[in-house]
Amino acid sequence: MEADASRLNPALLGEEARSFIIDSREVQAGNVFFALSQPDFQNNCFNGDFADGAKYAVSAFEKGAVACVIRPDKYEEYRAELGKYSDKLIFVPDTIRAFQKLAHGVYLEWNKPVVAVTGSAGKTTAKELTAHVLASSGRKVLRNLKNYNNGLGLPITVLNLAQDASYDVAVLEMGMSTPNNEIARLCRITPPDIAVELNVLPVHVEHLGSIENVAKAKAELVEGMKPNGTAVLNADDRRVLAMRELVKGSTVTYGIEQKADVTATDIVMTRFGEMRFTLSIPGGTADVIFSLSGKHNVLNALAASAVGYSFGMSAREIADALKTIAPPPQRGEVLHFAEGFTVINDSYNSNPSALLSMVKTLNEGGANAKRKIVVAGEMLELGAREKEIHRETGEKLASAGIDCLIGVRGLAREMVESAQNAGLRDSKFAGSSDEAGEFLINEIKSGDLILVKGSRGVRTEKVVEKILERFEISEQ
Repeated sequence: MEADASRLNPALLGEEARSFIIDSREVQAGNVFFALSQPDFQNNCFNGDFADGAKYAVSAFEKGAVACVIRPDKYEEYRAELGKYSDKLIFVPDTIRAFQKLAHGVYLEWNKPVVAVTGSAGKTTAKELTAHVLASSGRKVLRNLKNYNNGLGLPITVLNLAQDASYDVAVLEMGMSTPNNEIARLCRITPPDIAVELNVLPVHVEHLGSIENVAKAKAELVEGMKPNGTAVLNADDRRVLAMRELVKGSTVTYGIEQKADVTATDIVMTRFGEMRFTLSIPGGTADVIFSLSGKHNVLNALAASAVGYSFGMSAREIADALKTIAPPPQRGEVLHFAEGFTVINDSYNSNPSALLSMVKTLNEGGANAKRKIVVAGEMLELGAREKEIHRETGEKLASAGIDCLIGVRGLAREMVESAQNAGLRDSKFAGSSDEAGEFLINEIKSGDLILVKGSRGVRTEKVVEKILERFEISEQ
């Protein structure tokens, strides 16, 4: 951790750390507390203002922390309070870097395979599917909780191995949102044995400037892979497929539209919450029943299947695993209500491509719906063209076969106005997710099929919560 061992109290060297904590509110007896501070966040390319962890170091000791990792300048700032704990302090020049180096050291000692997943959309779903497929083969799988996919979330996940090294494989989501080589940094903590590239979409262009720069940033996963590793590439995305030129190991491709090693054919949506297709991998095929809707989720399943194949699983074993998957909360979660309508809760995140893809899914499975309603929150981090992109998306939604559009917050107004101008008269704007939910619960009818989708900051899950407060889930 770049600590000066000569400055440590010998008694501290004999202490056993139960776990490593960065939030003082979570400290328990036996923990080591990392006092992260604003200079550390800036040095490691985190955007925004953050609480000064050194301010809470005394509280951590009072809760039983055995040690605190802190910058020397921050110790000087809080010397009056921290002086009596000086023999329990570990001084480092950068607490976040130290936290990451600790995680890397734990990873090296563990020394088992890492599967890393990145992409502009679908990372968490693909990560969960991949972990589920590998776990079905009897492997104990470590994976990120929630979307802990950045320079702090990934080390938090990896440090679980310090308490339990019995995991056979780690499936780790790696994200990025700035032009600061975030994925390359994550790969230095846990170099992937298998690097899964899902897609390259115009997401985070506000910070990266262009989709080409997004592609370069995503390609850091392949470049950071172990020399003899395997790149799992989406053949349906030309920018992803181009990354095979960077691969120094082997490549496994997957896709629906293009020729690939792992494919799905005869794709049918029997109803929302059930897809059927034939999985083909080198050496075998198997029929799949799959509980996530939409071709984009079939692609996520194929990415997981390609990883399973890389671990030696058969088509039948992979198909059996996919049959038992359940949708992650707020990511294509299908809710059937006793009153005769259905809600697709895809409110975790949004961008133009993902929104239009889900609307396409709505049409694929909604032939018998009386009305198809889309609740679409404003889409964030779209860069200088954000207004134009919302208007373009509204125009596309008007011709997408839906019956009603409810735009939520901010720039969604542009989307609604554009949809109205393009002929979708039943389009409304709500200033918040709460307002949209109140409006919708008074308008829902039997036979409605409703998609709820929005960027994380818009909190469109509140729309679903309003519906759940008013109506009963079907038992069938």
